Amino acid sequence: MTNRTALISAADSYMGPAIAARFSELGIDVIKGESGQNSDAYCRRLVAASGHIDILVANLALPPHSTPVQDINDDDWQALFDALVHPLMYLVRAVTPQMLARKSGKIIAVTSAAPLKGIPNNGAYCAARGAQNGFIKAVGLELARSNIQVNAIAQNYINNDTYYPDQLLQNEKFIQHVQKNVPTNRVGDAAETAELAAYLASENCRHVVGQIIPLAGGWVT
Repeated sequence: MTNRTALISAADSYMGPAIAARFSELGIDVIKGESGQNSDAYCRRLVAASGHIDILVANLALPPHSTPVQDINDDDWQALFDALVHPLMYLVRAVTPQMLARKSGKIIAVTSAAPLKGIPNNGAYCAARGAQNGFIKAVGLELARSNIQVNAIAQNYINNDTYYPDQLLQNEKFIQHVQKNVPTNRVGDAAETAELAAYLASENCRHVVGQIIPLAGGWVT
């Protein structure tokens, strides 16, 4: 893994800290993107300033706006797509030319298992995360013949500051919810996502392409 460079978007939040720490342990040079910077112009500048990128980790998150479908707010809908869907495409579009030129690269999106199962009253969030997953599946097949492996880690019930922060894990009602809904009876550690990302980024991973890999303790399979 040495002499390789990874660009991690929003590296200070969601799964960014865990993945950055694991990559650094493996000798990967990590470039950290800023949170909340999701415009096309920013993504293009970030990729250009980063230079040679062997690994792109599209780490994008926004808390869901839970509401019945008839009450979905236009601004909330747009905010989810602006934070999750559009920047994923911007980042991948910006980094792909250099990877195609080298016929080598890894692209890993940290998405969600929510659209794989569906969550009532979370149609907008499932739509945005589902769009991410659909994009990764298509791009993964498109780029596979150029030796670029593109995959997504579709997670849920993983400890992180956006959805499952430390304080929530101590809430008795939430603990009961987890025991009822998650076959492993627990919330996974962020290190599990980081370890999976490390495998997908490794040179040993050549035959996994276009996959939406659930990491959710059996909540969805």
